[in-house]
Amino acid sequence: MKFFHAADIHLGAEPDKGFPWSKERGREIWDSFRRLIRQVGDEKAGLFLIAGDLFHRQPLMKELKEVNYLFSTIPDTKVVLIAGNHDYLKRESCYRRFPWAENVFCLWGEQEPCVEFPDLGTAVYGISYDRKEITDPLYHHIRPQRRQPLEILLAHGGDRTHIPFDRSLLERSGFSYIALGHIHKPEVLAKDKMAYAGALEPIDKNDLGPHGYIKGICSNGGTRIEFVPAAIRSYILLSVKAKESTTQFSLEQALARLMEEKGRNNLYRILIKGEHAMGTEFDMERLMKLGNVREAVDRSHTVYDKEALMRQYRGSLIEAYVKRFSGRELSATEEKAFAYGMEALMASREE
Repeated sequence: MKFFHAADIHLGAEPDKGFPWSKERGREIWDSFRRLIRQVGDEKAGLFLIAGDLFHRQPLMKELKEVNYLFSTIPDTKVVLIAGNHDYLKRESCYRRFPWAENVFCLWGEQEPCVEFPDLGTAVYGISYDRKEITDPLYHHIRPQRRQPLEILLAHGGDRTHIPFDRSLLERSGFSYIALGHIHKPEVLAKDKMAYAGALEPIDKNDLGPHGYIKGICSNGGTRIEFVPAAIRSYILLSVKAKESTTQFSLEQALARLMEEKGRNNLYRILIKGEHAMGTEFDMERLMKLGNVREAVDRSHTVYDKEALMRQYRGSLIEAYVKRFSGRELSATEEKAFAYGMEALMASREE
């Protein structure tokens, strides 16, 4: 039985609100979801599992109609979903009263709900959130009931305030496969047995790396899964090591080349490390205008000309401080300590 496992789709999100690409990213999340559903249909999957946070917040009725229409375009696939901490089941949630297509099965029950598909020889279990945070390890109490040859668990959580769980306990619970959601980075916790699909599209600057979904085949002989990258864009960290000779223009040129290589469409976080000459300051605002730059941070440190400093500040506290670090080769730690001290002394002179 072929299945697709996705999570944390976050329809309705507008990542990086206030940045020029924010609204476009909101549309791209919908586009990515449509492409995934089309792929599910093309491959004639038996199950499409959504492990929570289909929506970024409480869904609107018009949004549910759109999603339901998309699900109805793959009538031969059983769609099973749970609500996560973002789209949890509020009392007045549109989720509760929506008339879903015949192939859609929502595990909204509070006590270990299960849906069976005898034609697939499969039962799917799961728990939906009825509030934003759940601190009880609810999944530790779920066990397959041997209702069907294949039994799958949909689970959303894994941190202290969102249904924490012990990985080893969950792995030994007896399920054929455990489809996880909530953590946005895809990760296999137990080979072919338990995995986070990760977010379909990155929605936060910390969502670095590839994003997509998991595709698998489940049978009596076991389960095999693979992660499929599918995101339209990625957040990429560009870490550049500056040198004493680096200037603003040379830095901008180097970053522009890197962004061209990795794709102008992607979103970038820039981190400047290394060292820069005394008197050199890198302009982060200019770096932010190089393209789709989400943030630019300068963590480079100044390389000080000690002889020049002692001449310039003769008879001052700065000269005395520099003399303490002169006349010998300094370790990396000592150089860093010297730089921090100089920055403090120079800042005090400016106040």
